[in-house]
Amino acid sequence: MSVEFIGIIHTQNVSEIHPPAGPVIDVDYVETIARAHDEGGFDRALVAFHSTGPESQLVVAHAASVTKNLKFMIAHRPGFTQPTLAARQLATLDHFTGGRVAVHIITGGSDEELAKDGDHLTKDERYARTSEYLDIVRAEWTSEKPFDYKGQYYQVDQGFGAVKPLRTPQIPVYFGGSSDAAIPVAGKHADIFALWGETQAQVAETIARVRQAAAKHGRQVKFSLSLRPIIADTEEAAWARADEIVAKAKALREAAGLPTSGHRPPNAGSQRLLDAAAQGSRLDKRLWTGVAAVTGAAGNSTGLVGTPQQVAEALLDYYDLGVTTFLIRGFDPVEDAVAYGRDLIPLVRKLVAEREAQAVAAAS
Repeated sequence: MSVEFIGIIHTQNVSEIHPPAGPVIDVDYVETIARAHDEGGFDRALVAFHSTGPESQLVVAHAASVTKNLKFMIAHRPGFTQPTLAARQLATLDHFTGGRVAVHIITGGSDEELAKDGDHLTKDERYARTSEYLDIVRAEWTSEKPFDYKGQYYQVDQGFGAVKPLRTPQIPVYFGGSSDAAIPVAGKHADIFALWGETQAQVAETIARVRQAAAKHGRQVKFSLSLRPIIADTEEAAWARADEIVAKAKALREAAGLPTSGHRPPNAGSQRLLDAAAQGSRLDKRLWTGVAAVTGAAGNSTGLVGTPQQVAEALLDYYDLGVTTFLIRGFDPVEDAVAYGRDLIPLVRKLVAEREAQAVAAAS
């Protein structure tokens, strides 16, 4: 199995240790971080979605214009654009980027955030709507003749997409969501299922659940894992930086009047990370939960800490569980992207290639 690396492009320099500053859309920053990922050998970069943030497809359109090889993972929330239109928008962008588009379906776990966009469905209802949404998106991408669709949330009469994705048969669909309502939808629709950086035991459990759900539809799913690697020349220096990051994140949250312990977001992904954090700040070989504990696991917030060699070996432990995509981003976004491209990504690719060669030799 080959390995894929995904980074992240925000529209301004921001992280748990960098409060947002300057314009919400800093064009120079977008171009700088996009080029850092392109030159660093990342396969893709995620552009996130939030009910108060810039529109992800438009950000990708600009980032694609200043990069050559970097592909993109567009976070997209079903329900706010008609699925027929969304399918044509994504297919159109796929052509203008030379086939560099993938979509990351995020149904949304926070009722409060979704209400900002006027969405008041329950979580279970949202995932049911997502399933219908993706039925229609795929039909737009693949159907060679007009189609009808009759669902609870969508009814389409003679829908048809004259523009198809540049790649056949369709744009890759990444999917996030760990709740009981999410897993069946992932089994039906996900090409790549995205997990946050959980313990090896948690990851193995989720992979088994998704594979079982996919098998009901005769499908196979790949898996992605999101982590925040902290690398340094020595293990001691890496852990010292991890401690500094926790201290900075805590200080920034306290200054902003935000809690630094005891808060538990409603989405299942954050709850699973907090369950891991409750076991300790250092788990498995070098899984680190320090920032997750401070922020209430608000997003991808666990990391792997050590030298590039140590972190690469820890990534391969997840690779052995079935993870073939790693979404890695740092707390100093541009600087860490450069370091990953220089010191971590080539090493992981080398180790994976060696492992594959050994497997071929053993089988012959």
